[in-house]
Amino acid sequence: MANTHNANPVDNNWDPPPPYEAISPANLNTADLPSSCVPPYPAAPLPEVLTTNDGRVDVRVGQRFSRNVEWLMRHSSARQPTDERETSRQRLRPTWIIKLNIVIQVVGSRGDVQPFIALGAELQKHGHRVRLATHSTFEHFVANNGLEFYPLGGDPAELMSYMVRNPGLIPSMKSLRAGDIQKKRAIITQILHDCWQSCIEPDPRSGEPFVADAIIANPPSFAHVHCAQALGVPVHLMFTMPWTSTREFPHPLANLRYSGSDPSLGNLVSYHFVKWITWQGLADLINGWRKDVLELDPVPATEGPNLAETLQVPFTYCWSPALVAKPPDWGSHIDVCGFFFREPPAYEPPADLVEFINAGDTPIYIGFGSIVVENPEKMLSTLLQAVEVTGVRAIISRGWSNFEAPGNLNIYSLGNCPHEWLFQHVAAVVHHGGAGTTACGLRYGKPTTIVPFFGDQAFWGSIVASAGVGPSPIPQKSLTAENLVDAIKFCLTPSAATAARDLARKINRESGVRAAVDSFHAHLPRNEMQCDILLDQPAVWRIKRGKTIVRLSKLAACALVSEGRLQRKHLKRLETKPIIIDIRRWDPFTAISSASLSTMSGMADATAGIILDPYREYKRHRSISNPEDTPTTDPQTGNPNHARQMLLLSVISLGKFLGRASRGALLDLPLAATEGMRSLPRLYSDPVRNQNPIVSFETGAAVAWSTFTHGIYEGVTDIFVHTYRSKREQGALGVAKGLTKGLVSLTAKTGSATMGLVAYPSQGAYRGLRSGFKRRVWDRIWESRWVEGETLLGREVCDVERACEVFDEAMCSREV
Repeated sequence: MANTHNANPVDNNWDPPPPYEAISPANLNTADLPSSCVPPYPAAPLPEVLTTNDGRVDVRVGQRFSRNVEWLMRHSSARQPTDERETSRQRLRPTWIIKLNIVIQVVGSRGDVQPFIALGAELQKHGHRVRLATHSTFEHFVANNGLEFYPLGGDPAELMSYMVRNPGLIPSMKSLRAGDIQKKRAIITQILHDCWQSCIEPDPRSGEPFVADAIIANPPSFAHVHCAQALGVPVHLMFTMPWTSTREFPHPLANLRYSGSDPSLGNLVSYHFVKWITWQGLADLINGWRKDVLELDPVPATEGPNLAETLQVPFTYCWSPALVAKPPDWGSHIDVCGFFFREPPAYEPPADLVEFINAGDTPIYIGFGSIVVENPEKMLSTLLQAVEVTGVRAIISRGWSNFEAPGNLNIYSLGNCPHEWLFQHVAAVVHHGGAGTTACGLRYGKPTTIVPFFGDQAFWGSIVASAGVGPSPIPQKSLTAENLVDAIKFCLTPSAATAARDLARKINRESGVRAAVDSFHAHLPRNEMQCDILLDQPAVWRIKRGKTIVRLSKLAACALVSEGRLQRKHLKRLETKPIIIDIRRWDPFTAISSASLSTMSGMADATAGIILDPYREYKRHRSISNPEDTPTTDPQTGNPNHARQMLLLSVISLGKFLGRASRGALLDLPLAATEGMRSLPRLYSDPVRNQNPIVSFETGAAVAWSTFTHGIYEGVTDIFVHTYRSKREQGALGVAKGLTKGLVSLTAKTGSATMGLVAYPSQGAYRGLRSGFKRRVWDRIWESRWVEGETLLGREVCDVERACEVFDEAMCSREV
């Protein structure tokens, strides 16, 4: 952080609060609720979603709406509780020998970047090549810690400044007039582009080729899942605040007021609304980037907000489970591993600081990091009054607000100092509640008072209070000398000190970074990623002869080609973790309606383009030929080349119209009806069988046959199964209910099975055909991987002769 002696906010040791909202507002998927159900209550107005002056979303859910939501949730599938076996999985440290190229994408402040420095160092111990992609501001910070650096757009100082000017999600009129929103959207667009480049570009310093074999990211980087889909590699999210829907506590960015009878459901709803707000502001940027850069289909509006949860992307939360335990409704793909602590930096404190610490009673620490207080003089006066009334000695950090305390024997004005050293020499800490600063204080057993300004800081304040290691958080707008005095007195009580020491002991027994690396390894598809020739290398190619498939790494493929064992043209791209984004369906009626609406919307856009695109071209050509827009006739309007261009644009739009109509009639509508019928049993709590991803005609045909065989069998037998179960549970009344369920199941499952014989192979054929046109991105990935393989072959020791022998044996003996 900046202070009076260091004007550069980069070269410092502060852990500023993570400006999550500065990059994102945040996301909800209303598709989680089965829209075909009609609850037994009258239609209710939607919840009121407002923004507060602390950067959170004020969600007010009325009684009628909450009753409808509760009814719908009771009749939809609930998330399975945590598997007991995952506890033992976390204890075991699986042996991992595959050396990967890992890119870590982090957007935020230094407090966001710092935990991933520790993570990257631990990953390197396993032989991985680690690239940390973040803002250029942190290049030296990353490089000095021995990690490869790749620059992302955006300036954290500007982002923090934006948050100070606009603590809520809705910007002020002053920011709108200044064009802040356009600037922010431009920054996000640049970040998306740079995140993709960080996956495939050579090292900016050395020029060494690099293609990511796996991606680790924090959610505000936004590009993670999409880059992973384009590459076909695993992605793993890690974060310092809750981002996954749960019933245990509300979203940290939501100020929830829920009127329903089930408060836990209100917590769940808060995540959906916050996520929905984010997606509305980012959908066009992300989908435009997917189409133009990654050559991927746009993410459907119903899937975008909850994409990571729908795909069950592995998620690691880097806070102590002793402080916030893993909620029971989080699945086995989510881990809470502990705080990510870096190695304490070397630090030589100034003599006057040491002298002050040793001059009397142990002082307390007060500091707000990178927060720029609106009225620093008033805030400082409040702090000094509280210190005087309590009679404590205090170290007050200048921070970005540049607090300058007058000469006072009981006050020390602190400039640049790492918390790891300082917090070992204070009795208690008062700060803004940034995740990193909170973790550091608790690590050293210091009672904590949190004065939240915006974002997740209030969440950490409430967590600290619930753990008994601090008082209830004091929002900065409500801070007075009187309530700060009470807070400091609470922190100095023996009970608070004891609770803080007990919590510190638990935290220090954990190894958050090591557990996170184990979690990362445990969620990787080891069998798909391992080269069959060089077992410590990741596979990126596959070669198939008959039924035999061999997976090859970059190094192995280059070695075999150099020896003439195979040709480059025989290598096929291997996706170790393919990502398929499908639209979830709940019943055939809403599915067909939604598909029909989407088809008609696409046809309408194409129809408008038949007329509008030639007209826009005419206007563009006229403006070029007659820039002063004089009333004279444009002499070029009769140009045959220009006329042909206008006609071509009209024909292209006509082709889009016919293509969209054909796709809707032959593919989208049959598939929607099939998926709607297949998903219908979920509405009465009947399990629905999962399907394998459909990426080609072959996989589509396999899914069709599997759906047909299981659908026909289950549809017929469900009549007897449901009738028997309901009779056993409810007697004669249950017979009628069970028979009704059985008949619905018979209709839905056999209908889905029959239509799926056509719909699923057609979907596979379409996706296979589409993938054949995505040559620009795939060719670049292919070439980058080949160049990296050649570099490895020229640098690393490889027993080429032995590799050829293993390859020959595999091709002769293996059948997959």
